[in-house]
Amino acid sequence: MKTYGSEWKQKLKAGEFILGGHIFLPNPAMAEALACFGYKYIWIDAEHGAFDKDAILAHIVALNGAGAGAFVRVTSGDPAVIKPLLEMGPDGIIIPNVCSAEEARRGVAACTYPPKGIRGFGPRRASRYGLISDKEYLDSVDGCLVKIMQIEHRDAVAHIDDILGVEGIDAIIIGPNDLSGSLGLLTQIRHPDVLAQCEKVIRSCKAHGIPCGLSIGPDNADYIKRWLDLDVNFLFCGDDIAFTKMGAEAVMSQIKKNRSG
Repeated sequence: MKTYGSEWKQKLKAGEFILGGHIFLPNPAMAEALACFGYKYIWIDAEHGAFDKDAILAHIVALNGAGAGAFVRVTSGDPAVIKPLLEMGPDGIIIPNVCSAEEARRGVAACTYPPKGIRGFGPRRASRYGLISDKEYLDSVDGCLVKIMQIEHRDAVAHIDDILGVEGIDAIIIGPNDLSGSLGLLTQIRHPDVLAQCEKVIRSCKAHGIPCGLSIGPDNADYIKRWLDLDVNFLFCGDDIAFTKMGAEAVMSQIKKNRSG
């Protein structure tokens, strides 16, 4: 049985760079399309997107069916929020706005069965509807599920070394927009102070041996290159809305140009 979370971990361990994308719109065909276009890992944004549980499940099924891993950004690290999503069998969970080691520990615990964590037992799709035995599932789940903590506040940067010391974290992802807001510079993701905070997180992750990446848009080649030059382990770059906007604007611009020529 192929598990994309396990594949993610193996690639990072082997030093491979990983590229993922984002989905904000609730139609699973959009996620499937991005997978068909070549994205092997997709971030389903249940924090900002208009997703109910049915839509999240449909996206996970569509992505896995198209040969891509499904990573769900939840609304919080609350176990009550995370538990039903874990039973859907996502390949990874992204917990937003983690600002302390204690918040990171709670997030990891919500994704982990006792005795190491507090996750309640009731896998449904996660165990292929019972096709995988309880023992096999329990023996393999920690090696398959990717637990990512998102750093997007100045307080998180201040406590990054404590956060990275929490056992069970598989990766760190930086959210530059909210991080810029916590510095009083909302949306100014290229401001030197914001860049310095991002770079501090990357340095700390490298020192702790924890994979690190960023969640960014697709529309600035220099900004993307900056992080590639700093040798981040992965990027989630681009999304369904941005690609639709970019394509529509390009077509309209070309038509207007030809009509005026």
